[in-house]
Amino acid sequence: MFVIPDDLPIELTPFTFLLGHWSGSGVVSYPVQGKDPVEVEFFQEMQFLPLPSGKLEYQAISRQADGSVISQEHGFWMLAKSTLDHEPGPGLLPGKAESTIQSREQLEEFRNATGGFDIEAIITNSDAVSELYFGQIKAARVDIATDAVLRSPHSKEYSAGQRMYGLVEGALLWAWDMAALGKPLSSHASARLEKKND
Repeated sequence: MFVIPDDLPIELTPFTFLLGHWSGSGVVSYPVQGKDPVEVEFFQEMQFLPLPSGKLEYQAISRQADGSVISQEHGFWMLAKSTLDHEPGPGLLPGKAESTIQSREQLEEFRNATGGFDIEAIITNSDAVSELYFGQIKAARVDIATDAVLRSPHSKEYSAGQRMYGLVEGALLWAWDMAALGKPLSSHASARLEKKND
């Protein structure tokens, strides 16, 4: 059971189960250079912070057992909806402070045919790769897949990803499939994170 904070922007209501700081461990296993995948444990800190703009800020840092950083990610998650004239952007163009969604009834208008909400996310990692994801959030589960991947010409090859996040008995479980290094989309990593008491 989770509680909706009083000051949470209404459009972030579907994301309530993700809010806060999470930590735990997982396993990465992916074939590299024609070799069979080897399971390697990693440790992760993840947080989802609500912003007054109605977007969810995402941060994650993953470490090896010795504490050295494997990767860091930063991004923004939100309901998939058109940006209206009165909203901020592009760039630094200001908008009015009011949100497009002012009531629970207006939020329900964005519910999709399967009973969830269409969402989008932009995630950038410390390996010079940015991913644009589309998918849905339904109950306490998120399923997203890349629509586009932008990477530096100096980064390793990475072409697509799919991620799933779900709340199971109070823990946040996630799994990530990726297509990279000449391999088709396949299982890459998964983890189990517990909510931290801040």
